[in-house]
Amino acid sequence: MNNKKVLVSGIQASGRLHFGNYFGAMRQNIALANGNEYESYIFVADYHALTTVKNKEALSKATLDIVANYIACGLDADKAIIFKQSDIPEHTELCAILNNVVTVPYLMRAHAFKDHEAKSKEVSAGLFDYPVLMAADILMYQANTVPVGQDQKQHVEYARDIAGFYNRAWGIDYFKVPREYILENVATVPGIDGQKMSKSKGNTIPLFGSEEELKKLIMSIVTDSLTPEERKNPDENIIFNIHKLFLNDKEVSLLRSKFEEGGYSYKEAKDDLYNTIIDWRKDKKEIYNNLMNNPKEIKEILEKGAKKAKRKASETMKDVRLQTGLDF
Repeated sequence: MNNKKVLVSGIQASGRLHFGNYFGAMRQNIALANGNEYESYIFVADYHALTTVKNKEALSKATLDIVANYIACGLDADKAIIFKQSDIPEHTELCAILNNVVTVPYLMRAHAFKDHEAKSKEVSAGLFDYPVLMAADILMYQANTVPVGQDQKQHVEYARDIAGFYNRAWGIDYFKVPREYILENVATVPGIDGQKMSKSKGNTIPLFGSEEELKKLIMSIVTDSLTPEERKNPDENIIFNIHKLFLNDKEVSLLRSKFEEGGYSYKEAKDDLYNTIIDWRKDKKEIYNNLMNNPKEIKEILEKGAKKAKRKASETMKDVRLQTGLDF
């Protein structure tokens, strides 16, 4: 009998992963999944990606990239259950059922819907229903824990509410109420322009881009007009706030001193950041490249994970069909 708690985490296949993804979510997901406390379901949210991605090659490449990134960064494919959302059709079936306990005004409160509605005259049904499919993703595996960033907390709150809506509608205590897992010390990762690193802002540093691309992006980090000789406030400096994420406490203290004491040019600071990232990803980049050059290996990982996820999803949907009267 497996008495482990259940962790569920999905990442949308909408582009290359970057250091905002890594320090914001991937690192803690990998640590939790590789431990012995959780049965971990890590999935590529390719259905969710369809709200923005309308190119089949881009979607396929992003899917492969996510798996290669996670494995290269240390995720143990023998411990975690890694799969594609679209390989488990039970996700959309459960979403269809849950749609019957959710109201339109409730969904209109979602941050993503309100943000997109403010920018566009029309919002797709897929985007509007995004929180219900996400709730299905989470509830399908009876998740106890969902690691998210602070800005994604509402998604877990929706899953929690929808679990309650379902349980009350059919007068049963079936779906577990999931809880978000947010590390308090996870800082917002700045992009090269100083805003939060985000694909939508085009200010990211991808984990495994080429050395030339990495160099170009780091050299384009926005700086002020202070001369090399002048002292600089590290806490207000984009280069420092990215660089410190890779360092231990002693190394952060030494880097801070360089900024505060003066005589440290931005060119030198950017070179040091570049070298730190190259060193950090040295072995990881080789694993990543090997996987991306062998997509069959990635597909085998996804197929193996899908078989395991399918067993649990089938159990859940068998229960749900009986509870709702779809099966009798």
